[in-house]
Amino acid sequence: MRSETARIAADDAMLVGDLALPEQPIGVVAFAHGSGSSRHSPRNRAVARVLQDADLATLLFDLLTEAEERVDAITAELRFDIPLLGRRLGAAVNWLDGHPATSGLPVGLFGASTGAAAALTAAAERPERVAAVVSRGGRPDLAGGALNRVRAPVLLIVGGDDHEVLRLNQQAAAMLAAPQEMHVVPGASHLFEEPGTLEQAAEAARDWFARMAKRPARGGKR
Repeated sequence: MRSETARIAADDAMLVGDLALPEQPIGVVAFAHGSGSSRHSPRNRAVARVLQDADLATLLFDLLTEAEERVDAITAELRFDIPLLGRRLGAAVNWLDGHPATSGLPVGLFGASTGAAAALTAAAERPERVAAVVSRGGRPDLAGGALNRVRAPVLLIVGGDDHEVLRLNQQAAAMLAAPQEMHVVPGASHLFEEPGTLEQAAEAARDWFARMAKRPARGGKR
């Protein structure tokens, strides 16, 4: 496994990320963290390690710059700017397309909390490139009109005890035109802090993205 720092140009911002590359990756997954979080999210990093063990490259990056994070810590306005976050994630997909180690790989998007809406928005804008989407404890409902434009298969992972988010995911699932499944982790709350629940979510995501690797998105170079 080798890793490198990613510097992603998006809008007028330069975003920083961490790209992890197995020796022979079968696909690559870009992560969109939740509100108030960053690429250092311990939960997303735990999921990324499970994916890496399955020969999936991972890109964890900050959706906001340090200056934007300072503003958002006070106003909380940018973390809910789904069009902005979706564009940032789209820029990360472009960056992966331009990287020699990932340009030919099918691309998956993994979103947690509000990052799920950003992932679905980016998938709707890049139907020829995004091959799969996974939402963990996400708010896919915040993707709004983008939901019926998503073409990549979507896995919605929700904690069984996260009742309000489960309801919102069920509503969003009804609006998705793409193939989709819902995976409810029994006994899990919103942050999947209960013993074994995050591992279950990570394994479900791994299996979903492994399927992606067998059917690359249209426009891929594999």
